[in-house]
Amino acid sequence: MTFSIVARCAKTGQFGMAISSSSPAVAARCAHVRAGVGAVASQNITDPALGPQVLDMLAKGLGAAEALVSVTAGRDFIDYRQLLVVDATGATAIHSGRQVLGLWGEARADDCAAGGNLLASELVPMAMVESFAGSKGHLGERLMLALEAGLMAGGEAGPVHSAGLKVADRLDWPLIDLRIDWAEDPIGMLRRAWDVYAPQMAAYVQRAEDPTQAPSYGVPGDE
Repeated sequence: MTFSIVARCAKTGQFGMAISSSSPAVAARCAHVRAGVGAVASQNITDPALGPQVLDMLAKGLGAAEALVSVTAGRDFIDYRQLLVVDATGATAIHSGRQVLGLWGEARADDCAAGGNLLASELVPMAMVESFAGSKGHLGERLMLALEAGLMAGGEAGPVHSAGLKVADRLDWPLIDLRIDWAEDPIGMLRRAWDVYAPQMAAYVQRAEDPTQAPSYGVPGDE
């Protein structure tokens, strides 16, 4: 049903995640990032409330493992959930309940954690982690490469139809929040959206912080 990766950029302190699923609008429910705090994926028969709750615990100073336990311990239906967490130090934690669907897997490395369910291969999460660990550049690009590596390793057992890329930097709003909510090639479309957005990203931040110094929009009517 889903495969995803959460990660921290040790150089910039950015947090982000990339995700894809056969379900529609997966990133709307499952992708949670917060500047200076961390990133959480809440997936597999998803409870969207879990992501913000884990982020709240991270914001209070708990590490990834402690924050995850504080939210999952004794919780109703937690065996149906899969959660991935990365904290401000790059530490990670994963919960995969006993009722996670189909063939599932998880993998971790420094600054990143990947997991999935209803997978075509249990090697998918490790392929994503290895891609992230071996890549350089902007966190958004590294996450996209990891998502594409997961797809190349088999991805979900059936076709995926939605995907998302979300990154938090130093501001209250996401630096990147790109979604393909229903398509035949959502990861390919997400790649194209990222390739268009990436070179314009800094300009959108500039427009928010100081419009007087921002570049023109470069569209008809903005001469």
